[in-house]
Amino acid sequence: MENIRNFCIIAHIDHGKSTLADRLLEYTKTVSAKEMQAQVLDDMDLERERGITIKSHAIQMDYELDGQKYVLNLIDTPGHVDFSYEVSRSIAACEGALLVVDASQGIQAQTISNLYQAIENDLVIIPVINKIDMPSANPEDVEDQIIELVGCDRSEILRASGKTGAGVPDILKAIVDRIPHPVGDPKAPLQCLIFDSVFNSFRGIIAYYKVVNGEIGKGDLVKFVATGREYDADEVGVLRLEMEPRTKVKTGDVGYIISGIKSSREVKVGDTITHKDRPCEKAIDGFAEVKPMVFAGIYPIDTADYEELRASIEKLQLNDASLTFTPESSMALGFGFRCGFLGLLHLEIIQERLEREFGMSVITTVPNVTYKAFTKKGEVVEVYTPSALPEPTVIDHVEEPYIKAQIITKSEYIGAIMKLCLTKRGVQTGQTYITTDRVELNFDMPLAEIVFDFYDKLKSISRGYASFDYYPIGYRESRLVKTDILLNGERVDALSALTYIDNAETIGRKMCLKLKELIPRQQFDVAVQAAIGAKIIARETIKAVRKDVLAKCYGGDVSRKRKLLEKQKEGKKRMKQIGSVEVPQKAFLAVLKLDD
Repeated sequence: MENIRNFCIIAHIDHGKSTLADRLLEYTKTVSAKEMQAQVLDDMDLERERGITIKSHAIQMDYELDGQKYVLNLIDTPGHVDFSYEVSRSIAACEGALLVVDASQGIQAQTISNLYQAIENDLVIIPVINKIDMPSANPEDVEDQIIELVGCDRSEILRASGKTGAGVPDILKAIVDRIPHPVGDPKAPLQCLIFDSVFNSFRGIIAYYKVVNGEIGKGDLVKFVATGREYDADEVGVLRLEMEPRTKVKTGDVGYIISGIKSSREVKVGDTITHKDRPCEKAIDGFAEVKPMVFAGIYPIDTADYEELRASIEKLQLNDASLTFTPESSMALGFGFRCGFLGLLHLEIIQERLEREFGMSVITTVPNVTYKAFTKKGEVVEVYTPSALPEPTVIDHVEEPYIKAQIITKSEYIGAIMKLCLTKRGVQTGQTYITTDRVELNFDMPLAEIVFDFYDKLKSISRGYASFDYYPIGYRESRLVKTDILLNGERVDALSALTYIDNAETIGRKMCLKLKELIPRQQFDVAVQAAIGAKIIARETIKAVRKDVLAKCYGGDVSRKRKLLEKQKEGKKRMKQIGSVEVPQKAFLAVLKLDD
């Protein structure tokens, strides 16, 4: 146990976590030259395509220093704010962290928030300045920023390059020297903390854990404390590039267990594994329950696939503990699920994974956040979907969730960023200069305003320099109204949105214009209307596709032409009464990109 080191790599997006992990694996010869590829730990197609880490990845390395053999358990973590829950779980399974900072960009918002998480969990921090080989690198300035933030000595900061492999031996030596070995009692009853799980279609559910006390062996009868279920440990082992079976996994190690678990409800992230015959006294404190930020309805395109969709979401939840879901139904879309996500990127990734990994074609409704409606009788109604909002006559007031946003940017972009935040109903609460050229801005903003495209806009106006992080600060009263969309006088509940009263008309108008473009023309005129209650605030008309009934009239009396047109008009009227309008999937998604 003295020779085990558990550590994770934390950093902002694109500061080179996965590339540095590649060099560590290469140097310790964990991955052969044949198996080596860029970002070797990112094994999901989506991760490779987008060039981002979505899942935390654990891998074990062997390292020798001064004739002593050490086992290093590395966990590579995502950098994006939408996957911060992955980071928090990885941190719980470690004793130390490599804090990687880009030599050309310096400290960013996510660097700070991940660092605080690591400090809360009492991890030893090893600061590493990465990308020192870049022409724009400025390691001296970045060192000053790190010293100010972490309060360490200049000599403790390591310099490295994930691309060239410079400084990698020093990092490995620092891991062994500075990070403490795991503390635990090998003779105590078994306690393993589950920090992740994955579904394998051949082997059932595989749980990843860290052994805190005791040891787990192949064939042991184990018990999952939270669910109370008992299983035989068919296979235990450690996580190399592939899973490597062992007869025993000892205290302080990170490993996996296969025990023929079929149902995803039986494994819970944060649960404790113990022995059936010699159970531990109490379970390990698991992880804080995740609080979803954004909600959206996911419905199968074919209603017969409902149960299949449920099974697919459950399997995804295994692998992504920050996804929550409850069944719901909609007039327009039938039966589906209301899912909770940590952000829009998270929603996009889940939707894509459902399609790729499980072959599910789904419709996603307009994402929204949770509001609280206070009635005149003093009741509080939690509103997840716009259709659940009580009638305006019974509402006293509505509250919406607010967040504290932290934006770090170059000082030349301050004006544009302030303008953006103020248009999104933000209130500035602070402004601090980190260096002469970099500034930290703090805003209190409604969560609903940042859900859709705030991040993209922030990146484009700051030319990619601004970094963004946020955390919830509770609910505040707001003037919100429900904007409905009517097609042919019928409400489409999946397109309803809760909007701020001053923006309602503008948004209603934009939605009508957008739907006019997207909905195909019918045999009759279709009225697209936006309404608040009974009041229509915007209208567009999709013109009918008409047959030229006058084509066969060569000249002749005008009354004959009129008669044919009147007959056509009557037919259109009848059609309008019985005709229904199909809304294409594109329309649901287009509502999100109204500003384009």
